[in-house]
Amino acid sequence: MRRRLTSEDERAEFEAAFKEARPIRKEARSPAKAVAKPAGPKKKDKPSGVDGNTAKRLSKGEMTPDARIDLHGFTESVAHRTLLSFLRGAQRNGAKLALVITGKGKRAADPHEPFDMEKEARTRGVLNVSVPRWLTEPSFAALIADTRTAHRRHGGTGALYVYLRKRP
Repeated sequence: MRRRLTSEDERAEFEAAFKEARPIRKEARSPAKAVAKPAGPKKKDKPSGVDGNTAKRLSKGEMTPDARIDLHGFTESVAHRTLLSFLRGAQRNGAKLALVITGKGKRAADPHEPFDMEKEARTRGVLNVSVPRWLTEPSFAALIADTRTAHRRHGGTGALYVYLRKRP
């Protein structure tokens, strides 16, 4: 494809427009100051440690967990210690996928209680909220390649898949 040639009228119009142009102020031409970037990568930018095929199989619930732990009835401090010990042991035994069951928490409301807009947030399970946060701590992060909400057949939103790193 050949380029179109510029006509004399177009050339004259272009030159007239450039004669009216004024230089940009000197302050505006200086290079932009570098914007400070956050020190660590964002959660979304971080590589997951799970390849595409494994991720797809996890989302469909096709992978069977090699190890599982049910944290129902544990206090927060006991659950933290137990989970760390469990994941270390599972990695030591060569497990790739662990299922951590936290439970969904109590959601039943008494029909005779007064209306409370924040009740839903308060009645959500303590472990259901805490465990994903714990898994980002340095002591856990060294063991974990990826975490995801479990498939419905493995507990759905009341459980997590924890994909473990290979043993060093």
